[in-house]
Amino acid sequence: MRLPQGCDCEHDRNRAARRRQPSLRSVLPLLLLLLLPRAAAAPLPAADSSGEAELEEAAGRQAALPDCERLARLLHARAAQLQEEMCEKFTVCENSMEMLIQNNLNLPKVMEEDGCLLTGFNEDKCLRKISSGLYTFQTYLQFIQETFTSEKQNIESLCYTTEHLAHTVKQMVINPDEIIVPDLATQESLRAKLKSDKTWIEKITTHLILRDFTSFMEKTVRAVRYLKNTRSFSV
Repeated sequence: MRLPQGCDCEHDRNRAARRRQPSLRSVLPLLLLLLLPRAAAAPLPAADSSGEAELEEAAGRQAALPDCERLARLLHARAAQLQEEMCEKFTVCENSMEMLIQNNLNLPKVMEEDGCLLTGFNEDKCLRKISSGLYTFQTYLQFIQETFTSEKQNIESLCYTTEHLAHTVKQMVINPDEIIVPDLATQESLRAKLKSDKTWIEKITTHLILRDFTSFMEKTVRAVRYLKNTRSFSV
């Protein structure tokens, strides 16, 4: 028995429609091609490296401490030696009557509030004091270089080492920009005030500068040694 010709038309159309509909397997590569550029363009989340940077900074500060202690000891020893030579060559000594003259040089001093003493030690505050004090002493030491001519070369070395230590310590503080470095105008003004037409006054001034610088370096050595031994840098 032969079926009517029109009976297979709908069946044929459905079969053709199924052939025209793309399968998921055939569409998947195209979808991946469309999505991949967007995924590639999307930035990866940045790694949090702040902790690593702080650790590296702390390690750098710790590594600089032995060199700082060595320089501080060297400066202390040289200043003390120059003090003795002033006493021997010019009889300008600590117990001289001339030392009774009022000392208004305003030389840097490490005080209790500077955080450098073992009681109430504050590492960053202390380092700021040391660095700024060394920069201030630079002008006073340059004055000595002009007056203590017989030791000009040694004092020149003293000035250079002082500046180097001041810069090294400056890089160890949390905010180096907070360190006050006297500008050229301030330095020139101070040098003019230190000069005198009386040689004996200049010699006394030289002695006072060396005395206070020696004391400043003694406290600096103690503070840097304490930092080195305790490794108390906060991170």
